[in-house]
Amino acid sequence: MSRPYRAVLFDLFDTLVRFDRERLPLVRVNGREIRSSVGRLHEVLAASAPQVTLEALHGALGESWKEAERLRAIDHREVAAPERFAYLFRCLSLDPDACAPGLITTLIETHRAELAKAVAFPPHHRTLLDDLRQRYRMAVVSNFDYTPTALAILGAAGIVEHFETIVVSDTVGWRKPAPLIFQQTLDHMGLVPGDTLFVGDRIDIDVAGAQAMGMDSAWINPDAEPIPPGLRPPTYEVRDLADLRGILIAS
Repeated sequence: MSRPYRAVLFDLFDTLVRFDRERLPLVRVNGREIRSSVGRLHEVLAASAPQVTLEALHGALGESWKEAERLRAIDHREVAAPERFAYLFRCLSLDPDACAPGLITTLIETHRAELAKAVAFPPHHRTLLDDLRQRYRMAVVSNFDYTPTALAILGAAGIVEHFETIVVSDTVGWRKPAPLIFQQTLDHMGLVPGDTLFVGDRIDIDVAGAQAMGMDSAWINPDAEPIPPGLRPPTYEVRDLADLRGILIAS
């Protein structure tokens, strides 16, 4: 029997869509082949900063990611893509004002395009979403540093219109499990936590954040991993998104 929810909120990556690193371009860095957008980024950067080597750019990308993750871990504040790429420029001792106008934006858009190509949308997810759309209000709540990437991925999958709202952490300024990103979504939809099921693949972020708000949660746990110490079990545990059918759609 279907559950008495008014709305279902979904995480994006590894919940609605799957990120496949093998779809990223293959590039040789420091004598080894890796999957990364760095080659495309280097092509863009070369016109303004030919002195920056591919290896230096690769290192700066890694440093900028580590710094963003360090800051996020402090209090779940989001580090948006422009802030991260500005740090990358500092790692490379580059002055954005001395480069081509809008270079940071061009680099971010190049990175966005490569990431979007590396995302797969399983066909059986569409079948489920089409059915849920007839019964529930739906939204996406995603931790990501650049909203246009999330929108492009949902657009390419042809499911943007399935969702009443799409809330991405770079716009809100805070990441799950911080309460504000959940609360903003609920307020926008005129919902209370008890109306809502949150679905995600991270028990420490998606499930714990939803629980703190008083929402029921469904944990997508394909490998049947144990619940980490100190975390509470979700309301439901499933192996695949399609398993929500038995929870949300009456047989």
